[in-house]
Amino acid sequence: MPIATGVALAYNKSISPRVNRFQIRLAGPSIVRYVYMTIAEKTSVRRAPLKAGRIGVCKALTVALLLSAPFGVQAKATETETYNPVAPTIDQARANILIARQLQFTHFRDLGISDKLSGDVFDAYLNYLDGQRVYLTGSDIQALDRVRSRLGSALKTGQLQPGFDIYNLVQQRVIERLQFALETLDAGIENLDFNTNESILLDRSEAQWEPDQKALDELWVKRIKNAVLAQRLNGTDDEAITDSLKRRYEGQLKRAYQARSEDAFQAYMNAFTGMWDPHTSYFSPRTSENFNINMSLSLEGIGAVLQADNEYTKVVRLVPGGPASKQGQLQPADRIVSVAQEDEKPVNVIGWRLDEVVDLIRGPRNSVVTLEVVPASSTDETLTKTIAISRDEVKLEEQSASKDTIELERNGKEYTVGVITIPTFYADFRAMQAGDPNYKSTTRDVRKLIAELQENGVDGLVMDLRNNGGGALHEANDLVGLFIDTGPTVQIRNSSNEVQVLNDDDASVAYDGPLVVLTNRMSASASEIFAGAIQDYGRGLVVGSQTFGKGTVQAVRPLNHGQLKITQSKFYRVSGGSTQHKGVIPDIEIPSRIDKTRIGEDALDHALPWDQIDAVPHARYFDFSGIIDELRKRHENRFAKSPEFSLLQQEINFLHEQRQRDSVSLNLGERTTQQEQIQRTRLTIANARRELRDEEPFASLEELEDWQDLQAADLDSTDEELDFVIREGGHIMADMLELDKRMASILTPQQFAAQAEAR
Repeated sequence: MPIATGVALAYNKSISPRVNRFQIRLAGPSIVRYVYMTIAEKTSVRRAPLKAGRIGVCKALTVALLLSAPFGVQAKATETETYNPVAPTIDQARANILIARQLQFTHFRDLGISDKLSGDVFDAYLNYLDGQRVYLTGSDIQALDRVRSRLGSALKTGQLQPGFDIYNLVQQRVIERLQFALETLDAGIENLDFNTNESILLDRSEAQWEPDQKALDELWVKRIKNAVLAQRLNGTDDEAITDSLKRRYEGQLKRAYQARSEDAFQAYMNAFTGMWDPHTSYFSPRTSENFNINMSLSLEGIGAVLQADNEYTKVVRLVPGGPASKQGQLQPADRIVSVAQEDEKPVNVIGWRLDEVVDLIRGPRNSVVTLEVVPASSTDETLTKTIAISRDEVKLEEQSASKDTIELERNGKEYTVGVITIPTFYADFRAMQAGDPNYKSTTRDVRKLIAELQENGVDGLVMDLRNNGGGALHEANDLVGLFIDTGPTVQIRNSSNEVQVLNDDDASVAYDGPLVVLTNRMSASASEIFAGAIQDYGRGLVVGSQTFGKGTVQAVRPLNHGQLKITQSKFYRVSGGSTQHKGVIPDIEIPSRIDKTRIGEDALDHALPWDQIDAVPHARYFDFSGIIDELRKRHENRFAKSPEFSLLQQEINFLHEQRQRDSVSLNLGERTTQQEQIQRTRLTIANARRELRDEEPFASLEELEDWQDLQAADLDSTDEELDFVIREGGHIMADMLELDKRMASILTPQQFAAQAEAR
């Protein structure tokens, strides 16, 4: 599961204690699925072959599997370096039974525990444990396959041993592989041949299992060569490379031998719960403690939500107003390679458990932690970058909505457009519950900002919800109310098909003029409810890219051992379509750098589908169908002539091309040529942007990266892309005013209660 490493979640989007107007909280985008353990952590066990005499608590299946499968390079381990198989506890068995009952009888998805589900759990569990298929062999899989159809019935009754048997076998194979890697390094990396025409797959999740140990040995030699090449191309000498890789593998071995029963249980339960949907997951007692710390705001760190991604720890999202967000360099989908404390050497964390990485990143306020990351745009380890972040708390005022204005000249007429940026949907619940009449909230702050903008005579308003992952539902409900008279804002359906409709009952309107709402793929949950309602009411246009598609509600329920976060309800727009899976489709689309195939609800396994229910009666303030084609035409004409958009499209194409690469060369000359080409392209795009601003070009990539570091450290610096997209929102606003002066007038709304519209 993702864990916030900063103080972070003032309004954690992952929990909903109960569905009601004032307390529900929406889950933000949770990329991939909630996986507590890293694949490599599960793969972090190898330095001595398991001896038959040490099998102990493992049952016959484990004995048969371990003793019949071929072993790898024999370890130079001492007698103390022996893997002790983990075993389930009575408390875990009881928790398993409770989880199975909750899933079958209270989850939104009606899903029974069948033979098919048993096979799916088996596949998902192996994916958790060896997602890149680098530890188990084809013969191991054949041996394990005998329990494929038995896991379901065992999970119903708390029989955990089959899952633990699988875990122990994988851990043993991990130990063997890491032993082999260390012995390869001991033989000297100068003996590795980098003049061949070999290549290695970047993603092996769909690859065939290697048939035997010999084939795995060959694969691991390639993995080591890739790791060596990556560091050589970064200018590291062979001695330092050998030391770095040894520390990496030895660290994984140390943690492998320290494998805990809870590790196996957590992985097994998340493979099980993930069958219902990607947002349903099990929290171990330790994870529950971390979660509760996040909710109580007593945690200090960098303000980033992390999750396991094969052998890496990946950034899911940044907390608005947090240290990482303000520093500006760390981005969603970046993968963390190493972590360094002040004045200490970096610690390589590839293959570490997620909770261990989180503990390493946490620290006291005002201390500095340095992360080495593989950027989201990079397809391998070669192009890493180093990011220093000062730890701090996330303060409510730093998440607050803010305003700005842009001036546009169109055909001799001047337009002033107000811009309100909302990083998250927040509310100071403590102050609210204490009866403080001046408590902070999104809606209260936006109402004030609108009044201030209107004093300056703005012609229109742009609401920027890009990268807003959600927050308090009642704030989304109330924010819609600032732009409509009264009416429904969202529907919530539970597993019993009971539908609750949330309404704005306040007839006052803060703003009745033309409106544009900006969204992107990271706009989720409460953001999608607001954007969807504005679209359904015809109160404004949604501009940008398709939103995340997170349209479900979770509740956290206590168990005898840990907690279960379970999906219990689903959101629907007033027009009847769910926000789940599809999200909100913009009226006018602007391309984004974000890869929709990797980020978004529809990129997650077992995500609940889009569906629709009946619409509820609601007003329709303006019908854009008469002008939308002309608006799109004008927008496309501007973009066709826009050098900023041309550069953005070039960058998107470049990133797409990099993402399409499924392998990298292990030939030093070819790999060097590939990296130089990538660096030239990055430098060309950056210098083209500088030319547009009449600035001197960068002489080298190093100069560009130094400049980026300075920009990230300057909190007052401006993001040109944000200005570019916001200005286009303003131009669309001006187009709306030119085409129809009645734009979204709320004076004569039409009542609209048709059946749900498919968007």
